[in-house]
Amino acid sequence: MELVKLYVILGIFVFLVGLLGVVIRKNLITLLVSTELMLNGINLVLVALDRYFKNVEGQILSLFVMAVAASEVAIGLGLIVSLFRLRGYEGSSEITHLRE
Repeated sequence: MELVKLYVILGIFVFLVGLLGVVIRKNLITLLVSTELMLNGINLVLVALDRYFKNVEGQILSLFVMAVAASEVAIGLGLIVSLFRLRGYEGSSEITHLRE
């Protein structure tokens, strides 16, 4: 039980670091990396609790979260690169100008 608690605490810590990066930073690449940290923290908790309860549902859900994370990176990075090439935007506050 102690090892599972440590993994859950580590997963929560990784999630909170990612959440802090999303809240504080304005750079689009940093927001993307912070979102990945949050998803990896969720995966760590899912697998740790799955190991404790001796099920496979958490591992299957973790695979789906990894698939969503991979697609999010591919689409998000493509959007960021195209925004930078077209307009030179680097921060998230500059994206609101796209409404005009």
